[in-house]
Amino acid sequence: MNSLDPSTTETDKDLPLREDVRLLGRILGDTVSQQEGSEVFDVVESIRQNSVRFDRDFDEHARAELERILAELPRDTMLAVIRSFTYFLHLANIAEDEHHVRRRRAHEMIGSPARDGSLELALTRLQAAGIDAEGLRACLEQALISPVLTAHPTEVSRKSILFCQHEVRGLLDDRDRLRLTPSELADNEVALRRAVLTLWRTRMVRSTRLAVIDEVKNGISYFDETFFVELPRLYCQFEDQLRQAFPGQKWALPNFFRVGSWIGGDRDGNPFVTAEVLRESMRRQSIAAFDFYLGEIHALGRELPLSHTLVEVSDALAALAEASPDSAPQRLDEPYRRALTGIYARLAATSSALDQHESPEHAVGIAEAYATPEQIVADLQVLVDSLIANGAELIAAGRLRSLIRAIGVFGFHLAPIDLRQNSEVHARTVSELLLRAKCCANYADLDEAARIALLSEEITSPRPLYSPYIDYSPETRGELAIFFAAHELRQRYAASALPNCIISKTDGVSDLLEVALLLKEGGMLVPGETPRLALNIIPLFETIDDLQRAPAVMQQLFTLPAYRALVAARGDEHEVMLGYSDSNKDGGFLTSGWELYKAEIGLTQVFAEHGIRLRLFHGRGGSVGRGGGPSYDAILAQPPGAVAGQIRITEQGEVIASKYANPEVGRRNLEILAAATLEESLLGVDRDDLPTAAFHQAMEELSTLAFQTYRQLVYETPGFTRYFRESTPILEIATLNIGSRPAARTASERIEDLRAIPWVFSWAQCRLMLPGWYGFGSAVKRWRAERPDGLLLLQEMYRHWPFFRTLLSNMDMVLAKSDLAIASRYAELVSDAELRSSIFARISEEWHATREALLAINGQDELLADNPLLQRSMRNRFPYIDLLNHLQVELLHRLRAGDDDIRLKRGSLITINGIAAGLRNSG
Repeated sequence: MNSLDPSTTETDKDLPLREDVRLLGRILGDTVSQQEGSEVFDVVESIRQNSVRFDRDFDEHARAELERILAELPRDTMLAVIRSFTYFLHLANIAEDEHHVRRRRAHEMIGSPARDGSLELALTRLQAAGIDAEGLRACLEQALISPVLTAHPTEVSRKSILFCQHEVRGLLDDRDRLRLTPSELADNEVALRRAVLTLWRTRMVRSTRLAVIDEVKNGISYFDETFFVELPRLYCQFEDQLRQAFPGQKWALPNFFRVGSWIGGDRDGNPFVTAEVLRESMRRQSIAAFDFYLGEIHALGRELPLSHTLVEVSDALAALAEASPDSAPQRLDEPYRRALTGIYARLAATSSALDQHESPEHAVGIAEAYATPEQIVADLQVLVDSLIANGAELIAAGRLRSLIRAIGVFGFHLAPIDLRQNSEVHARTVSELLLRAKCCANYADLDEAARIALLSEEITSPRPLYSPYIDYSPETRGELAIFFAAHELRQRYAASALPNCIISKTDGVSDLLEVALLLKEGGMLVPGETPRLALNIIPLFETIDDLQRAPAVMQQLFTLPAYRALVAARGDEHEVMLGYSDSNKDGGFLTSGWELYKAEIGLTQVFAEHGIRLRLFHGRGGSVGRGGGPSYDAILAQPPGAVAGQIRITEQGEVIASKYANPEVGRRNLEILAAATLEESLLGVDRDDLPTAAFHQAMEELSTLAFQTYRQLVYETPGFTRYFRESTPILEIATLNIGSRPAARTASERIEDLRAIPWVFSWAQCRLMLPGWYGFGSAVKRWRAERPDGLLLLQEMYRHWPFFRTLLSNMDMVLAKSDLAIASRYAELVSDAELRSSIFARISEEWHATREALLAINGQDELLADNPLLQRSMRNRFPYIDLLNHLQVELLHRLRAGDDDIRLKRGSLITINGIAAGLRNSG
């Protein structure tokens, strides 16, 4: 396995990437040969060469040879082939990530101009637009930027595999950064071989389904790898850049950038998230935070052996040192170390009290626990002030500065956990509470107006509905337990530990009032003349109909005195979540994007009318079919006024690993979110390229046509559900142990009840990517038929409207990753020949129409023409991804014919892993 890149036409700047890929490919090939035998290696290499020749040159001889070899593969050899190419794609991903880091460092070393998505360029643009220090400071004081890790994994790799890949990444990084001697290079290669061998001998797919706590541990690992170090580093970097950009100004940034989590709090369709799981999730997060702080304090003790015989110290530091339980004679003249020993002892006592957790290094004595993170920061600030006052500002600006920022950001709880549940469950819970309290015997039968009236009265009443002496149904007991646990955890860790309650499938005002009532029962809403509301109540509008109703729902809510008082209690700020995944599954790619955009405009207007600050939470997935795509472009494509300094975005599935497993790549992605948010907040409203009424009208008409085409195929074509289930590996994905939650909300086989994640993931596996483009081509064709000059308008929209340009750019990427020839092989899995032929013909026709329309609008000759880096990457991956697709189809044929050989099932699951790794944003 010599190279991901068979061509020789790339520029010299990509030579290190090719060398890394060839090195890893050679090591993997040697490992296969040594572990599986030379005959297996020869088969793997023959398949690789023929696949590359066919993909590059359309060599029919190579295709015939490839088909012959695959048809004659023994089952054990087939498994080795699948594992070889899957691991190769994983290793290629590592090499590409390292190359991005390498190129960024190279740009910095030669002083290249800052790039889009950098805070440096964002500050330059803000200053050029006349934004002064006070304007920027005002924005930052109210800002909130939060990527939120979710428990929706399409990351099919085990943590053990990711750990091995981390080892490979670190060794590649050493080869790039360090000037290794020949013997050191040899040692490095031995270590790489060791890591790849471990990888080869590690089971690739899970044998059991993940538990929620496993997902929590996986989420925490990204803090260990990236967030603990890189997020404070980003804050410090930004503060330094602000001081350079605005000389003479003092900058102490508020903690506006936080990483959130749904893991352990998202109950929508997941019966395994209970009150005890929520408690344990928070405890695990807290332990991780304290272990990091304690490790950093221990390291600071090594770094600060400063003696008071050689340096002056402040009175406050001297007092802190004197209060320390550390009385060791050898440290009596080292006040900084003594102070840190005391801080360590108090931190250890805090962790023990909160989490019943023993510190990694035993404290030297008993100390009083800290009551709040601010107390820790105050003690550490004493060290900072003393160092600065006595000529050691350089020392204060190192690990100590980063630790203070980390404690401010992560607190005692690490990441704020959002609670989420389906509105139907809330309704059933409220209905039972009202029934058992003899307040309403038929809540479920009330119309919306009657529900609103009843709930408005109840949330203002001091009388509780719940009684511990009543025996409720298991569902109601479980829901109430969650709210009671949330109240307890907020008191234990901090209000910021559990700040949000999200309502899935929101479609009316009563959905929010029901949650307000449950919060009251849980002690987190205190009624009165000036009520107190402890959590943000966040509606999640998901379907097309829900998005269209969203502004009206919020308008009605804000006119209710009882609810308006609650909003005032939250500082006249309200969050709304928008669902990209389900709206796409409901109405198709184009209509979903347009209805989301319109909902944002409508919500912005409603909130402005009522003097309430809007924060939007974007429920984006990794794939374009679930709202994915480059974050920078997506934020800049928001309607003017929709960001306003605050944004939350979900990070899901394999995208979490691709963005945040590598620390430097992680920091770059965090920086992109910050830079784009500032640019859109302060510059977006003044853009000269705002869309005209003609743009909006064209989009409305195109959306209507695309919606019709999409719905006709997916929901109105007899047999389509059968076609989908037989032509994609949805059944196999449902059995893949990639998450704690079921693939569907109910046992129904209806597409309406299928979760959006496996829906999109399945279409990606069979290389159709249908949710990311279907309906656009026919919509443009029908629309242009009535407008001779319609193409000119569409081209103008593409040039001048960021929303439309981003929409088409994401569609361009999806089309480039699709392959009709491969998809046709999956279609052959459909047992009904007539159904197979008719539906695939429609899909194929629409794909060609969409490609034609896209290229006509963007003026390109081929897909991804304006993104040569991604174009080249995908072109070089296709021989390996395509091969895994062919093998997957063969395995599905055999499995569905009744062959229950465990090797076939294992092989099919590994192909899912490999294809996902090759496509990178498929879930």
